[in-house]
Amino acid sequence: MLQTVLRPVGVKGFVVLPKRWIVERTFAWLGRCRRYSKDYEKTAASSEAFAYIAMINLMSRRLARGN
Repeated sequence: MLQTVLRPVGVKGFVVLPKRWIVERTFAWLGRCRRYSKDYEKTAASSEAFAYIAMINLMSRRLARGN
């Protein structure tokens, strides 16, 4: 389910949107994988599979590091 994060009513200027930072941080992590620097995949299913592989790789490195 996709939910949008709305800005607070009546606030002008820059406002930090918390959910947006989570998504951008995740995309930055995926961007460090060489395969995701460009769009090489032909189908959405293969792109999704490699996203899972990239995140598994990231999490396994973190678990091995002990943090």
